[in-house]
Amino acid sequence: MGIPYYYSFRNLWTRRMTTVLTAAGMALVVFVFAATLMLVEGLRQTLVDTGSYDNVVVIRKSSNSEVQSGVERIQASIVESLPAVAIGADGERLLAKELVVLINLPKRGSNKPANVVIRGVSAASLALRPQVRLVAGRMPRPGSAEVIAGKSIAERFQGGGIGETLRFGMRDWTVVGIFAAGNTGFNSEIWGDVDQFMQAFRRPVYSSVIFKLRDPGEFDTVKTLIETDPRLTLEAKREVKYYADQSEGMSKFLRILGMVLTVIFSLGAVIGAMITMYAAVANRVVEIGTLRALGFGKGSILTAFILEALFLGMVGGLAGVCGASFMQLITISTMNWSTFAELAFGFSLTFGIVWKSLVFSLVMGFVGGLLPAVRAARMNIVDALRAT
Repeated sequence: MGIPYYYSFRNLWTRRMTTVLTAAGMALVVFVFAATLMLVEGLRQTLVDTGSYDNVVVIRKSSNSEVQSGVERIQASIVESLPAVAIGADGERLLAKELVVLINLPKRGSNKPANVVIRGVSAASLALRPQVRLVAGRMPRPGSAEVIAGKSIAERFQGGGIGETLRFGMRDWTVVGIFAAGNTGFNSEIWGDVDQFMQAFRRPVYSSVIFKLRDPGEFDTVKTLIETDPRLTLEAKREVKYYADQSEGMSKFLRILGMVLTVIFSLGAVIGAMITMYAAVANRVVEIGTLRALGFGKGSILTAFILEALFLGMVGGLAGVCGASFMQLITISTMNWSTFAELAFGFSLTFGIVWKSLVFSLVMGFVGGLLPAVRAARMNIVDALRAT
C-alpha cells in the first residue's frame, strides 16, 4: 500500500518557511549552474555564428587567428585563381583579401582603453557575410579615410558613432555608417578599405583570404590543394570551424570556473536539504510510527520522503532557471583570448541548458533527501509510537 502523493506536498506546505528557504538555496545553485552554461553558449554562438559553412578562411600555417597571420599578395592571387571559388551575380569572384589589425580605443564614459579589431575589407566582404547589414549611414568610399563601425563599437567606444572621428594608424578616420551583424563577433569590429589600412599600418601583406565555395562539398579537395601547394605556406578552414576554434580557450575556462563554483554551492545546498529533511523526520517520528502501524511499508515511507526532497529540488530548479533567463537581457564584454580584442556577447538560454539545470536540481534534491528518507523508513514501529 503506497502513501498518496498529496501527503508529501501537504507536509512541505505545513513547513512552508523551511521549504522556501531550502528551495531558495537550491535555486541559487541552479542559477549559477544555468548562468555559466548560458555564458558559454552565448560566447559559442557569437563566434560560431560569425562564420558561414560555405565560406573558407585561408591563413598562414600555424596561425591561431587572422591577427597573427600573413598572406603575401602573390599567394592571395593563387588562391583567387582556384576554380572552386564561387562567382557572384555580378560575375566577380566571391573572394575578399582582408587585413586584421588590433588598435586601442577608449571606452565611452570611463576612458578605459580596450583592444578593438580593425578589418580592412574588399568589395566582396559584405556579400560573403549576409548577416552583416548597414543600419545607418552608408558604405565607405574606396580609397577614402572612411570607415563603418559595428553596433557594439558605436555604443561602447569614443568616436565610434556615425559622423564621429577615430584616430589610428597616424590618420583620422570618419565613421560614415553603422552596421549590425546579429549575434556575431563582427559587431565588435571596425571596417574600412583594405588598401587604405595597409598603407596606414604599413602592412605589405594581407591577414587572410576569405572566399565562398562554388560547391560546399568541395572543401576537402580545396583544403588539400591549398595546403599541399609548395608555393603556399597557408592552411584552409571552414569559416564556422575557424570561429569555433576561437571560442575554445575561453569556453573551457568559463566551464571550469562555473563548475568549481557550482560544486561549492551545490554542497551547501545538498547539506541544507539534508538538514531540512532530517528535521522533518525528527518532528514526525510519531506520525511515521502511525503510518507503519496502519500498514504502510518501509518502501512507502522511503518513497514519500524522497518525493518531498525531489519536489524541493524541482521548485528550486524552476526558480533558478527562471531567474537565469533574465540574464539574456545583459550584454557583457571580455577579451577574446585568441585575438586579444574585446568581444561583446550575451547569455543564451537553450532547451538543453533548461533540462540539464532541472536534472541537476533533482539530483541535488535526491542526494539531500536520501539519507533522511532511509532513516525514516528504518524506524522501529514501537519506538516511534512511544516517542513524545
